Order: sequence, then C-alpha cells, then structure tokens
Amino acid sequence: MQTFLVGGAVRDKLLGLDVEDRDWVVVGATPEEMLENGFKQVGADFPVFLHPRTREEYALARTERKQGRGYHGFSVYSAPDVTLEEDLRRRDLTINAMAMNEQGEVIDPFHGQKDIELRQLRHVSDAFAEDPLRILRTARFAARFQPLGFRVCPETLSLMQSMVADGEVDHLVPERVWQEIQRALHEKEPGTFFEVLQQCDCLGVLIPELDQPDTLPAVLDALRRIHRQNGSTEERFAALMSALQPDECLERARALKAPNDCRDLAHLTTTYAQKTSAAGNGMGPDAALSMFNHADLWRRPERFSSLIVVLNNVVPDSQRPVIERLKRAAKAATGVQPKELIEQGFKGKALGEAIQSERLARIQQVFTHASGPDNHD
Repeated sequence: MQTFLVGGAVRDKLLGLDVEDRDWVVVGATPEEMLENGFKQVGADFPVFLHPRTREEYALARTERKQGRGYHGFSVYSAPDVTLEEDLRRRDLTINAMAMNEQGEVIDPFHGQKDIELRQLRHVSDAFAEDPLRILRTARFAARFQPLGFRVCPETLSLMQSMVADGEVDHLVPERVWQEIQRALHEKEPGTFFEVLQQCDCLGVLIPELDQPDTLPAVLDALRRIHRQNGSTEERFAALMSALQPDECLERARALKAPNDCRDLAHLTTTYAQKTSAAGNGMGPDAALSMFNHADLWRRPERFSSLIVVLNNVVPDSQRPVIERLKRAAKAATGVQPKELIEQGFKGKALGEAIQSERLARIQQVFTHASGPDNHD
C-alpha cells in the first residue's frame, strides 16, 4: 500500500502558493484494509476515506469509463491493481495530474511541470471530452490563474469547442452549472471564466443573452469593478446580468437555478439600471419612493445597499450622482418612525398613508436640496 499527495496540492506547491486542501490517493489497498487502519468511508460512488486524525480525504486509486451522456455517465473501477499513472490519467488538466510521494518527489507522467513553466492549461488525454463539466472547470482555472499568465492551450480549446458542438453541454444539470459559476465569480479574474466560455462556444449554450459582441465586455467591466470592491456573490451575479432586460434576467436566473437572493438582486438591478439611465436627471421623488417600496427598502435595507453598489458600477458615469442622490433619499426615508405617527393618533389604513406621506416628504427635501444652485449633479 502506497500513499501519494495528488492534484491541486501538488500544483499549488510547485506554483509557490499556499496549499489549502490536501487530497491523497492510495495505491494497492482495499476498502477493508483502509477500515482496519481506522479510516472512515464516506464515498458512495467510489471508495473515499477520511483519515482518522487529520480528516483529510484518501481515495483508492481508480479508473473511469464513459457509459452515457453528461458528467453522470461513468462507471468506476477501483481495485489494488489500479496504478498511480492510471489514476492520474483520468484527471482533467496536466497541472492537476501530478502526485508527490512521501519523500517529496514529484510523479509527473503527463508533463504538468512543463505546462506550469509554459503557463498553459492542457488536457491530460482525449478522455477529457467525456465529461462536459471539465469545460467549466477549465474556464474556472483560467480565471484563477490568469494573473499568473496562464492560458488555455489551443488544442484544449479546440477540444472544448468540439464537445459543445457535440451537445455534451446540454446534458449538464443546472445545479452543477450554477456551482461552477458561483465559484468562478470569486476567482482571481472572474471575467476570464466567461471569456473562455465564449471562446469555446459554451456561453451561447449556458447564457446566450451574454453572447453578444457589445454585451459581454460591458457586463464583465462591471463585474471586475465589483470584484475589486470584494462584492458579494449576489452583487457579482447582478453585475453579470445587468445588461439583460428584466424579464430575460428573471428567466435566465431561474434556468440557472440561481439562489433567490441572487435572482432578486439581479432583477432589481436590471429594472432600475434601465430606469435610472432613461431618466435623464434622475427619478422624481414619487418614482424614488416607488423604487424603495419595490425594493422593500424598509425590511431589506442590506439588499437595497447592495443594489446601490451594483447600480454605481453598471450605470454610465454621468448617472452616478443620481445614484448617490437616491442613496441619500433612502437614508432620509428610512428615518421615519411609525411609533411617532401612532402617538399622533394614526392607525390602520391612515397610519400606512401617513408613513408613506412622511417618507415622500423627506425624499422631496433631499431632492430639493440636491437641485439647488450649489449642487453639481
């Protein structure tokens, strides 16, 4: 029985990066032997075990064979006669197909170290084409390592294009697509993920609304701004969707199975990015109050703050003073205290009308001040 450090941990060691997660492959062992040594089995599809002390994952060496469409269509073979090289061959990219033994020696049958030197992402074998999820993973690695100069090599990009043309991407389930998108939104250069998908024709399948010459550069510019501000997942997704029509945005977010918070902020962004840009000098007080009500500012102030952040990064520069004015008006309107109006004798429907009236008055005060002679909006 031999144990090897594999995959991302080896890659990151060679790149001089911090190693966050360590995965291990065990060659020449059976599940019974692992259990006898105190490991706990957690894998359902193939034997994966948790180390009794470190809780790190140890997987028995295995091979995979394609049996159907999509990323589910595999049969797995795991036995003591599976070699380390056979296990590494089933991996996606050469930089992820290296191992290290207990003496610190690198086992590199597919020349991952050379590809690290060349700064290229290259598939290990033609078996790459059997799993369409690898298209998204490769694009995500491109987004992670773009600052280090990595690019998808032409041969791998061509293979990815062929996979898309063969319809493999159509068999990906939305939950896995969303999982990769969500992770990509937080990579070092998130825009690269979507650029690679466009280059291999995958973007037109997954998010066709963005696969336009002018649309993608605009939303990726907004996404990069949000990224530099360490924006949340919801804010990043809203920036990505910001060029869509509101109905298109809602439909695409649902198709991607995006979480409700991501879907709702993106829909608000597409609605009010258009209204703000079309309003010239900005919305009037009544339109601003309607926006605050629609966005549920009163119960979801944190979501409204995120909306302001995204709008500031997607509207034209000339409209940013308008967004700032809305921000000040929202702060003033949230200062209305229903308790004070109740003490004045308002109740029921009259109380609701009084609250709205007071909120509108405060918004009007902000707008009046903003349009004064000393204001340069």
